[in-house]
Amino acid sequence: MSRFLVKSFFWVTLSEVIYNLSAYIIHSGMGRILGPAQYGRYGLVVTLTTMVVVLIGQGVPTAMAKYLGEIYDTKLGLIPIIKKQTAKVQLFLIGGVTILFFLLSPFISWILGDPSLTNLFRISSLVIPAFSLASFYFYYYTGLHQFSTQAWLKTIRSVARLGFILGLAYYLKSRGLALEGAIIGYVFAPFFVFLAATLFDPYKKQKPEGFFDWRKLLRYAWPMTLFLIAYEFLITIDLYLVKGILRDDRLTGLYNGAITVGRIPYFLFYALTIIILPAVSKSTSSENHAETKKLISHSLRLMVMFLLPISILMSVYSAPILQIFYGKKFLDAALPMSILMGGVAFLTIFYVMAFALNGAGRVKTPMLISFVGLATNIVLSYFFIKKYALPGAAVATSITSFVAMALILAYSYKYFGYLFKLSSFLKIVLASAIMYFLSTFFSGGHYVFIAWSAILFAIYLLLLFVLKEFGSQELELAKQLLRKKKAPEEELEDLV
Repeated sequence: MSRFLVKSFFWVTLSEVIYNLSAYIIHSGMGRILGPAQYGRYGLVVTLTTMVVVLIGQGVPTAMAKYLGEIYDTKLGLIPIIKKQTAKVQLFLIGGVTILFFLLSPFISWILGDPSLTNLFRISSLVIPAFSLASFYFYYYTGLHQFSTQAWLKTIRSVARLGFILGLAYYLKSRGLALEGAIIGYVFAPFFVFLAATLFDPYKKQKPEGFFDWRKLLRYAWPMTLFLIAYEFLITIDLYLVKGILRDDRLTGLYNGAITVGRIPYFLFYALTIIILPAVSKSTSSENHAETKKLISHSLRLMVMFLLPISILMSVYSAPILQIFYGKKFLDAALPMSILMGGVAFLTIFYVMAFALNGAGRVKTPMLISFVGLATNIVLSYFFIKKYALPGAAVATSITSFVAMALILAYSYKYFGYLFKLSSFLKIVLASAIMYFLSTFFSGGHYVFIAWSAILFAIYLLLLFVLKEFGSQELELAKQLLRKKKAPEEELEDLV
C-alpha cells in the first residue's frame, strides 16, 4: 500500500474516530437527558431522517467523486464543470425529497404506530437539505483526493454538532423541548460545515474547460442510490421492526443503544470506503488491473486483521461498554449488542468491498445484494423478534450480514480474482479464537475491561507475530506515517 494511501487512511480514520466519538458523546448525553423511552423516539426520528439523506446526499455526489477521481490530476478544466452539473442535479433532488418527507410525516408516524412523532419528523425534514449540502462537499473533496481537507471538515463538524445538538437539547430541557432542540441542532451543524467547506475549495477559481455529459452522473448514480437506500434499510430495519412489533419505547431505546455502540468498528473502517472508491476508480479507468487487485488485497487483509479482534472484545465486554455510554439503565441491551458484533463485522466487510466494486464501475451487483439482504432481514426479523424480542432482532441482522458478506466476496473473487490468502485468514482466525478464549479469564469490570482489552489485543498481535502474519510490512506502514510528508506529485508516484 502506498505512502499516500497510508497517510490518507490515517488522517481520515483519525477524523472519523473524532467524529464518531462526538456521536457517542451525543448519544450518551441524549440517553441520559431523555431516558430510554424518549431516547427511543429520538433514535427513530434521527435514524430515519439520516437514511433519507442517503437517498439524495450520497448517490449523485458519489458519482461525482468517481468521475473527479478519474480526471482530477489530468483535466483540471473539467473539475468546475462536473461540480456545477452535480450541484444542479442535487439541488433538484434536495428540494423534491425534502417537501415529500415533510408532507409524508403523518403517514410515517401512522406506520410506526405513534402519531405524536409527526411534528418531530416535520422539524427533522430540514436536516435533509443541511446534510446534503455538507455531503456534496464531502464527496467533492473525496474525488479530488483532498483527504486532509476532508479530515479537517469532519473534525469541524464533530465540534459543531457537539455544541449545537447537546447545547440546544440542554438549553431547551427546562421547557420540555429537549428532543426538539436536539433535532434542530442536527440542522445547524452540517450547514455550518457546508459554509466552512466553501472556503477550502482549491479549484473555485479554476477556469472551466472541456465537456462532461451530465447524464453519466445519473447512469452511475441511480444504481448507487438504490444500493445506498437498500443498505440503509438493511442496517436499520431491525430497529423499526422492534418498534412496530413490540410497540415498546423502552425496548426500542435499548435496542437503539445496542446498535449505536455496536457499530463502532463499522465507523472505524468507514474511512476505507472514502479512500478506496476514487483510488479503484482511477486504477480501473487506466486499466491497471494489477494495481487494483493489490490495493484491494492489502485493504481487505488489514481490515480483517483489526476488525475481528475489535468486534470480539466489544462482544465480550458489551455490558461495561454500554454502562459507560448510557449508564445502568441500558444494561439489558448487553446481550443483543454481544450478538450484533458478529453482524457488524460481516457488514463492515460487505460495505468496504461494495465500494471497491462501485469504484470499478460494478454498481449494480452491490445494489442487488443489498436488496437480497434487506428482504432476508425483514423476513428473519419478523419471526425472530416475535419469538425472542431484542436478541431475536440481533440474530436476524447477524445472519443477514453474513449472507451479504458471502455474496459480495464471491462476486469480488470472480471479478478481481484471488484477494486474500487462505493461510493469512486462518492465522487471523486462530489468533482471534485464542484471544477470545483468554478473555473468559478476565472479568469485565466497569473500567478495568479497558486494561484487559489492551492486554488481550497485545496478546493477539504477539500471536500474529509468532505466526509470521504481523511483522516488518505492518511496522513499515506505521513508520511511513511518521516520515516527512512528500509533495502530492511524489506521493502519487508511490501508488501501488
